[in-house]
Amino acid sequence: MAFRVLIVDDSPVMRTFIRRVMHTSGFDMSECFQASNGEEALELLAREWVDVVLTDINMPKMNGEELVRSMESRNLTVPVVVISTDATEARVQQMLALGARGYVKKPFAPESLREELERVLGEANV
Repeated sequence: MAFRVLIVDDSPVMRTFIRRVMHTSGFDMSECFQASNGEEALELLAREWVDVVLTDINMPKMNGEELVRSMESRNLTVPVVVISTDATEARVQQMLALGARGYVKKPFAPESLREELERVLGEANV
């Protein structure tokens, strides 16, 4: 099954890197959307259906925490996986409590991202 993915990160280089990692790890994407902050992500989510959102935390305009809060308040049930350098236990637990379904610490191995996506999406053959 091919998935529609939204990557939210203020760094174009990181967005491209995540997309390449997903491709090289064998993750089956039918479409990959990108946004540079939470506001852009919400605008895109109003127009496009996606299977999963991958978001950084530290971004301008609307950060990842605000994005997850906004998605929850709007009843957007798209699973969110946080990809961030901030991986203290307190931060991970905070993001999961807000509604994120997974967390990957930067830098990451391609396998760890794929495994987290498999777990979150509940697919054995992602």
